[in-house]
Amino acid sequence: MDESAYQQLVAKAFRRIEDALEPVDPDAVDASSTGDVLTLTFASGVRCVLNTQRPVRQLWMAARDSAWHFDYDPAQGRWTDDRGRGLELFATLAQVIAEQSGLHIEI
Repeated sequence: MDESAYQQLVAKAFRRIEDALEPVDPDAVDASSTGDVLTLTFASGVRCVLNTQRPVRQLWMAARDSAWHFDYDPAQGRWTDDRGRGLELFATLAQVIAEQSGLHIEI
């Protein structure tokens, strides 16, 4: 995948996450984007950070004591974890949001 295609996929993923969180009270979950990083901050102060990894064309996510690396699978049209556990980016993020805020968000 070339740089342009990768950047478009990342922008689309970040936009999808921000759109899903738009109706949520920012005191419960605040989303802020700066360049290649999207940070979700929960009322407890816990953060979930998504950032690009351009050299390997991945999206990395970290929250509390866990971290995930996601590759884009063009055949499935989705970001999947690189460890073959069958985890998908948006479902994994929704789980993190539910655990940290009690909110059930469909992304």
